[in-house]
Amino acid sequence: MRAWLPERQVYGPEPATERDTEALNRVFADAFTDRYRRDGLVGVRVPYLNPQVWRYALRDAGAGAMLWRDESGEVVAFNIVHRSGTEGWMGPLAVRPDRQGAGVGKTVVRAAVDWLVEQGGGEGGVATLGLETMPRTVENIGFYGRLGFSPAYLTVTMTNDIATRGHPAPALLSQRKGAAAAQAVAAARRLVSELVAGYDFTREILLTVEFGLGDLALVEGDDGLRALVLWHAAPLAEGRPKDEVRVLKLAARDAQAFGEAVAATEAAAARIGIRRVAIRCQTRYEDAFRALIGRGYRVRWTDLRMIYDGYPEPHPAKGVLFSNWEI
Repeated sequence: MRAWLPERQVYGPEPATERDTEALNRVFADAFTDRYRRDGLVGVRVPYLNPQVWRYALRDAGAGAMLWRDESGEVVAFNIVHRSGTEGWMGPLAVRPDRQGAGVGKTVVRAAVDWLVEQGGGEGGVATLGLETMPRTVENIGFYGRLGFSPAYLTVTMTNDIATRGHPAPALLSQRKGAAAAQAVAAARRLVSELVAGYDFTREILLTVEFGLGDLALVEGDDGLRALVLWHAAPLAEGRPKDEVRVLKLAARDAQAFGEAVAATEAAAARIGIRRVAIRCQTRYEDAFRALIGRGYRVRWTDLRMIYDGYPEPHPAKGVLFSNWEI
């Protein structure tokens, strides 16, 4: 005699908001802990994310923050989808372990792709569409491959422990008020767009300063803004101390400006008493990678950048543009 099972349904997408943070955290921690376990890392338990980081991610995503619920109304999956001008990417995204393997993941990714493709249109639409996954997790690579994504470059997380003294005072957006702050944000928008037409990090910059998560370091020269670094110091994990400065976005006109940008980031970290700087270097920029190695940065982690067919990631002919596809 067959046992009766309740009908298993998934409903969505619906907007993910700050009131859903606790439920999102549970799905996030459970899904990624299960992923590590299946990859052989049995003792790893992924912690909850800092609620302030969730707040930033949800506000940054806006209407692109999506979740799905089961027949009991509990969150079963989510995808936080971001757009920065013509750049579109998704993450984090997760499906509750007990609902994996039933097509929910495909629904979650396809909904995100559809939402990004439908944004704008014409010259104002999304031109780049991608995500990042763990390169050792071949199941994920195959899964995304079947949905139209192709592997591109690695993103290498590199860290350096710095001295907290002896740095020149960094120029920071938070130090500027009124018209001076508006001018700095406008200069940042111009620099990014000059490197890759259509990219715009303004929303991320303003949210970072508004929420007090970090700051924007500015490298200026006689010809205007030469480089910028958007960084966060708020801990990623809930309940953890501030122990590193993480670079989210970095734009530099040339190799010299890149070096100055890294130095400015280290000076900003030292100013708030943090010794470790973490930079996620896209390996498309070989000279930048070698420069970081030469400066003493060590490789800690790798992620694989995957790009949706027909929506390539452009790179500047000269200069460096790091855009972190993680929160």
